Amino acid sequence: MKAVVIHAPGDLRIDEVGEEPVGTGEVRVRIAAGGICGSDLHYFRHGGFGAVRLKAPMILGHEIAGVVAECGAGVAALRVGQTVAVNPSLPCEACEYCRKGLQNHCLDMRFLGSAMRWPHVQGGFRETLVCRETQAVPVPDGVSPAEAAFAEPLAVALHAMSRAGPLVGRRVLVTGSGPIGVLVAAAARRAGAGEIVVTDVLDAPLAFAARVGADRTLDVAAEPDALAAFAAGKGTFDIMFEASGSGAAIVPGLAALKPRGVLVLVGQGGEAALPVSLVVTKEIELRGAFRFHEEFATAVSFIARRLVDVAPLLTGTVGVADARQAFELAGDKRRAMKVQLGF
Repeated sequence: MKAVVIHAPGDLRIDEVGEEPVGTGEVRVRIAAGGICGSDLHYFRHGGFGAVRLKAPMILGHEIAGVVAECGAGVAALRVGQTVAVNPSLPCEACEYCRKGLQNHCLDMRFLGSAMRWPHVQGGFRETLVCRETQAVPVPDGVSPAEAAFAEPLAVALHAMSRAGPLVGRRVLVTGSGPIGVLVAAAARRAGAGEIVVTDVLDAPLAFAARVGADRTLDVAAEPDALAAFAAGKGTFDIMFEASGSGAAIVPGLAALKPRGVLVLVGQGGEAALPVSLVVTKEIELRGAFRFHEEFATAVSFIARRLVDVAPLLTGTVGVADARQAFELAGDKRRAMKVQLGF
């Protein structure tokens, strides 16, 4: 079968790989849609991010959905022909963090399309994928695989909500309006935020943020001091979600946070010189938000019930044969919000 494999930075190939057998408690999913994520782009452009480096060819992709093609022995909750969103996260459920209910910090995590461990965990950009029955979450009729493939990034946004605490009536700042930032804004609206301001360095992605419910959008490239007014009186915002992965967004955001405000760091890839005095004197809380666990099923439910409308975020679907063009399009924020591969 065909798979999208990264061999080295910039070296993306369509390779023939073997199909895996279906074991007890497993299903084979014929992949229909796969969203290109920021981490996929990091592997494509740089061979990894931070300390995570590609050491061998790896199938990319973890935002995937498709149709059950085969059920192994003992599978009771799924049937052949059923559309499913595939949860790319497979914690061990045995380590100390799993036992504490912190499965996203599993010491033996197997996450699709990840070079964090060795051997790398092969991803979902392939014609068929074998996974545990529990990873294949059914979606109702009327929900397309393209919509279902948004479950993973929406789960990331929902986990960020859980890290922030109550949002009802709160004033919220989101820095970065890529797919995660836009979904964070949509989730914050659903969670009852009183005001949502979203920033980015381009107008095109900001239009999507406005579409999902942002009250105000700011192009901080055109207006570098756009957040300065929000810093008056020790700050305006109760909660800030940093979703750009850019260290340059953190300092002006901290200045705009109120005393005892909460900064939730969602984006990866950026480093920043933290103004510790500002954090101390304003008693700012810094919280990371990494992946998700139970939020995946919630994300599927939200998409299925149209509580978060993901369809407008899909820029287009590109066939696997043109995967390189799809990755180049996905990396151009002026032209694309979310690009999916069609299998």
